[in-house]
Amino acid sequence: MSEQLTFDLPTRPALERGDFFIANSNALALAMIEDCENWPQNKHLLVGPKGSGKTHLANVWANQRGTRVIAATDITDQSVEEYAAHDLVIDDIPTLLGDTSREATLFHIHNLCLANGNALLMTGTGDVATWTCALPDLASRLNGTRTARLDPPDDMLFQALLAKLFADRQLFPPPDVFPYLLLRLERSYDAAQNAVDHIDRAALSRKRAITRSFVASIIDDLITA
Repeated sequence: MSEQLTFDLPTRPALERGDFFIANSNALALAMIEDCENWPQNKHLLVGPKGSGKTHLANVWANQRGTRVIAATDITDQSVEEYAAHDLVIDDIPTLLGDTSREATLFHIHNLCLANGNALLMTGTGDVATWTCALPDLASRLNGTRTARLDPPDDMLFQALLAKLFADRQLFPPPDVFPYLLLRLERSYDAAQNAVDHIDRAALSRKRAITRSFVASIIDDLITA
């Protein structure tokens, strides 16, 4: 059997609508995002665990609306009017919370964007009710925004997620690798990402093909990676 060649190529996440796998754990959130014409107050929050697909969905929505995704930590008060001039995605809201200046900027973007009749999509990890805002007015705006939640992956979604993460690295393991990993990994998006990264690096360093037997040989390191 010919050996699989593994190259240290850059990861290129596939972020098109067709690359988003639909399962029971994310179908409702997807439907709510796609129904943006009926968003209450023309705004929406998308939350879920790290790596759950929030940024993927945000990019899909931004592409459909002809706009862009802005990292919360990248917003500046000099660009409030520019941000608010069109539909907007602000990704990873919790990363700026606690910074009074950035919170004030987000508050002004939020208000001006909606006043201009544009749609605002925001994303973040965890539960909005646990986010700690320095500005009460911003907390009120966030808590008053309808929220869609991406739940931890079920079996079908977890296997599809593993396949996608490998494909993003231009890697295509044989089918028997996936059920093997499914039985041994913690069912979380972080675990899937860490596992694929560990397998990729181990295969490169040992110049080995990614097979079930190879994965089995590193499973102890993989589980603790």
